[in-house]
Amino acid sequence: MAGHSQFKNIMHRKGKQDGIRSKMFSKLAREITVAAKTGLPDPAMNSALRLAVQNAKAQSMPKDNIDRAIKKASGADAEVYDSVRYEGYGPGGTAVIVEALTDNRNRTASNVRSIFTKAGGALGETGSVSFSFDHVGEITYKSAVGDADTVMEAAIEAGADDVASDEDGHTIICAFESLGEVSKALEATLGEAESVKTIWKPQNTIEVDEEKAQSILKLIDNLEDDDDVQNVFSNFEVSEEVMAKLSA
Repeated sequence: MAGHSQFKNIMHRKGKQDGIRSKMFSKLAREITVAAKTGLPDPAMNSALRLAVQNAKAQSMPKDNIDRAIKKASGADAEVYDSVRYEGYGPGGTAVIVEALTDNRNRTASNVRSIFTKAGGALGETGSVSFSFDHVGEITYKSAVGDADTVMEAAIEAGADDVASDEDGHTIICAFESLGEVSKALEATLGEAESVKTIWKPQNTIEVDEEKAQSILKLIDNLEDDDDVQNVFSNFEVSEEVMAKLSA
């Protein structure tokens, strides 16, 4: 989990959300609409929708936007989005997984392939890198919710598998199938989480130098800039010295 947390910290310190709030809201709205179509348009009765709404609130998405996204799912003109996963290789032999929601598979595949190619990487077949990741649930809390021991105890009671705590907050890992149940149990003891989502957690990480790290971060930036791309995961890791330079 160290590699994933380290990557998250780099992106956080780079100010990833600056200037892209409207695009972020658009992607969150798409997730809400898709989740609402999988069941009842009521977060209390639809666990997928509840998680999507919870994450939107954590990003300060206005209630009107959330309600609009839910109502859009039941509209006659509601778009139909397909959930697609792309897998490929980035600079330094790193593995990259891209999750997208798209209404045009050909467009999205072409865009993702082009971004990989321009970065000196290559798009692979489905399954080409995901075997080296675990698909798990991730629940995050801000550090103010409690100390590491308090969160660890709550996580164990809730049935989580792993916890990592640092100055940026707490990251709790659980089985993919248990995400809804674990997050609900944690909410009862720690309050509402900062985020609740599924992630691809690398089983092993590849340490890269500053130059390759910059190339990988640029690749990820370009992927995340695509309107259809929802999430990007990689298995790269950097030393504390390189992280300090990247975070500067």
